[in-house]
Amino acid sequence: MNLYPYFILLVFFALALYFIFRKKKVVVAKLSNTDKDLLLNHVEFYAELNAEKKSIFEEKLVHFLGRTKIEGIGVEVSPLDRILVGASAVIPILGFKDWEYRNLGTVVLYPDTFNKDFQFAEGDRNIMGMVGDGYMNGQMILSQSALRHGFSKSAGSENTGIHEFVHLLDKSDGATDGVPQYFMKHDYTIPWVKMMHKEIQKIEDNKSDINPYAMTNEAEFFAVTSEYFFENPERMKDKHPALYDSLSKIFGQQL
Repeated sequence: MNLYPYFILLVFFALALYFIFRKKKVVVAKLSNTDKDLLLNHVEFYAELNAEKKSIFEEKLVHFLGRTKIEGIGVEVSPLDRILVGASAVIPILGFKDWEYRNLGTVVLYPDTFNKDFQFAEGDRNIMGMVGDGYMNGQMILSQSALRHGFSKSAGSENTGIHEFVHLLDKSDGATDGVPQYFMKHDYTIPWVKMMHKEIQKIEDNKSDINPYAMTNEAEFFAVTSEYFFENPERMKDKHPALYDSLSKIFGQQL
């Protein structure tokens, strides 16, 4: 009996399984001196870290940039844009030892705001960032101008890049609902939800300095207050100590 055809089929089947289940290759490289200068000059969060945490930040940034495509539509992606996208991703997860964005493959930059149909050249455009769903799952769209503004001195407590990556963290448990269950103890879930509703009511009563967009729903509250936490921690600690404490526990960071 000639077993050669069966052997060929077995080899073909084994190769097919290898290409289907092999892990995505991560391109690992060190940050250049230019990259580090961009971080120091444009990412205040990084600049204020001690040497040990800077090293951890850089390691996570290299890993993120090595496995995530950053593309531009109607705009050229500059080295600064890559650094700012990467920084937006790393800032919320700096306190997590072995966590990465498995629900993201590509970040797409548009030149400016866009609409719900992803158009940026016509119509009513007011969206600065969006985490894709459905056929856009695994993608994030960011306005280049909003991304850059978020890391500028005039941004205050707002940062579009951080906002969208916090949505990804929220989404990692299967639901974008403002309750990041992977990053909080189970018995802390109900107190967190109660705090969200209490703070939303304060915003509605005009008794809070939190961006009113946080009233949209629990997911937006989590993302908006996370921007505040990372961009202006001292003010949040003073104005909203309980909220600051809660977010410190969720992100594993004392700022």
